Amino acid sequence: MSTPGHVDLDKSSGGNSVKYNYTAIGWGNDHGAISFGSIHLRADVTSDILLQASDGEHFFSMDKDGPRKGWTTSMSPGNFQVECGSNRAKADDTCMINAKNGNIDIIATNGKIRLQADSIEMFACGAGDEGNVQIVATETASIFGTKVIVNSKVNTKVMSSGITEVIANSCLKMYGSIISGVSDAVAVKDSKVGGKRYCESNTQT
Repeated sequence: MSTPGHVDLDKSSGGNSVKYNYTAIGWGNDHGAISFGSIHLRADVTSDILLQASDGEHFFSMDKDGPRKGWTTSMSPGNFQVECGSNRAKADDTCMINAKNGNIDIIATNGKIRLQADSIEMFACGAGDEGNVQIVATETASIFGTKVIVNSKVNTKVMSSGITEVIANSCLKMYGSIISGVSDAVAVKDSKVGGKRYCESNTQT
């Protein structure tokens, strides 16, 4: 970060993006500082309000122009905590994060992401090609619960390139208006009722 009112001529910022400011002011001591109109190190962004702690990685910045126009950035070398709703009712929507355009990324670079609540609801409300929920696990995706219900209006498919097991320790019920099943033998010789095409379309290589 630059000092208030100073222009940092960093060549990496590009010749036409250097910012100038003659009205910046600031106050600070060995514990921290607050400035209005400070210019960032590369001289490409002006900060309307910059709040800095004694640690260089501990700051809060509301940027005005340049490639980060309208950005609000908070950086902490330690924990970042947000708590609210102590005087609200259980049914109230107390904390909201809304991206009017664009995506919301929550990333734990070297750790876990945990969601904990009395109940968790997920809605994908898009139309057409949107409205999808996708879960990708490089190892194991596990679902545990007293009841697990999967209900779809058009198609439900469970597929594995390895072993698939269906286990019920009490009773296994299966119902279908039409039930058909084929083994990999139809790949060599089709059955009397067909099945070779279904085998080929579902064989993963």
